[in-house]
Amino acid sequence: MEKNPETKPDTNPGVNPAHNPSLNPPVVASDLLRWAETLSGIARTGLGFTQSLYEKERFEEVLHVAADIRAAAIEEAEADVLYEDWLVSVGSGVPGYVTPKVAVAAIVGNEAGEILLTQRADSGVWLYPVGWADIGYSPSEVAMKEVLEETGIECEPLSLIAVLDGMRFGFVHLPLYSLLFHCRMTGGELKGHPLETRAVGFFARDALPQPLAGASRWVDLAFRAIDGESFPSDFDAPRMPTWRGDITTI
Repeated sequence: MEKNPETKPDTNPGVNPAHNPSLNPPVVASDLLRWAETLSGIARTGLGFTQSLYEKERFEEVLHVAADIRAAAIEEAEADVLYEDWLVSVGSGVPGYVTPKVAVAAIVGNEAGEILLTQRADSGVWLYPVGWADIGYSPSEVAMKEVLEETGIECEPLSLIAVLDGMRFGFVHLPLYSLLFHCRMTGGELKGHPLETRAVGFFARDALPQPLAGASRWVDLAFRAIDGESFPSDFDAPRMPTWRGDITTI
C-alpha cells in the first residue's frame, strides 16, 4: 500500500497514530448520520443489483445496522420504521443505484449590492432560494424557477459558483448536493411563496438576518460574486481521511 505523503513516520512504535485523539476527534451525531446514510446507500444499491439470496440477506443485515446507527443519531427516528422505509425504496438495476439528491440554489444580488434571502416556512432559518432539481429542467432553469416561485424575483443565471455537500454542513439529514448559481436580477417584485417561505427580502452584508444557515461557508463567496468578482466554481475540499474529516455546522 502506498504511504500517504502527509503522514509522518511513527517515531514511537508504542503509539498508534490512529488512536491519537487529536487525529481522531470524538464521534458526533453528524458523523453517525453520514455513516448511516452511506451504509444504507450501499445496502440498497446492492439489493437492487444482486440476484444472490445470500448477498440479499447480507445487504438486508447492513440495512438494519444503518437504521440502528441513524436512530442513535436522531432521537425521533425509529430503527424498524427506517429499515422498512429504506427497503420499500429499493429499485432494480440502474434505477436502484442510490445517489445523493440534487438541489439547485441561487445567489441573487440587486443594484445596491444586497443579497436575496428567504426565511424557510418549516424551520424559520434564512437561506438563499433553493429547491430540488426537477426532471425536465436544466440546472440553470431550476435556479430561475425557484427564485421566481419563492420570491417573485426574475433573474438570469450568470455562472455556477459552487457545488456544496448539504449533509457536511448540517443543512439536511439526507445525502444532498447543492448547485449554487450566481444570478442577476432582471425584474419582478418581492412576493414570498405562501407555503414555502415566512419572509423574503434583500439584505446588506452587515445586516444579514438570523439564523442564517451555513453562513461561514457561502456568505463571503456570495458577496464576492455580487460585487463582480469572477472565479472558478468552488467545491468542498476532500477530507483526509474521508470518514473522519471536519464537519461544519450551521
